[in-house]
Amino acid sequence: MDINVFEQMANRYDTEERMELAKVIVKEVRQELRASKTKSLIDYGSGTGLVSLELADLVDTILLVDSSKQMLEVAKAKISHKGITNAKVLYSDFTQETPELKSDVVLLSLVLLHIPDTKKILEELFNILNDDGKLIIIDFDKNDKISHPKVHNGFSHEELTKILSEVGFKSIEMKTFYHGKRIFMNQDAAMFRLSCTK
Repeated sequence: MDINVFEQMANRYDTEERMELAKVIVKEVRQELRASKTKSLIDYGSGTGLVSLELADLVDTILLVDSSKQMLEVAKAKISHKGITNAKVLYSDFTQETPELKSDVVLLSLVLLHIPDTKKILEELFNILNDDGKLIIIDFDKNDKISHPKVHNGFSHEELTKILSEVGFKSIEMKTFYHGKRIFMNQDAAMFRLSCTK
């Protein structure tokens, strides 16, 4: 998606609907992070930190990575406002550059659908993860009602599992956990949680 679109949206990104959806996602991801007190987390495509800043108490450190400077400005303001001491932000786009980063956990929350080359980004994330590191993806199930030139219309469980296996991920678990009204391009949609390890 055009980066300027996200820059313009940044200050009004945290709408009621987005905040409600983030709560649902946070609740789901918290279960995945139960034993992660000593772990580092990268939230890739973090936006304003709606999801990951609510997880700060579960991990050792959080790095919010986004390719929109404005989104990260909003996130930084939240970090200082909430007094979160273990979160930092990084302006970066892993589809354009490979950073020298390592992390125990990588989270993609409603981000994969915006990245044209699914396999390439998953390879980048595989490389960033420490051995036995965990990738957590929250995204939409495939939805034939949606057609947009810049966005995947969700993902089929079989296809995504296949790509992850090809990249080298193992212990892939995927389940649909939420059905919502008009949550994906104004269409009713289902969200899945996927976790896998390196």
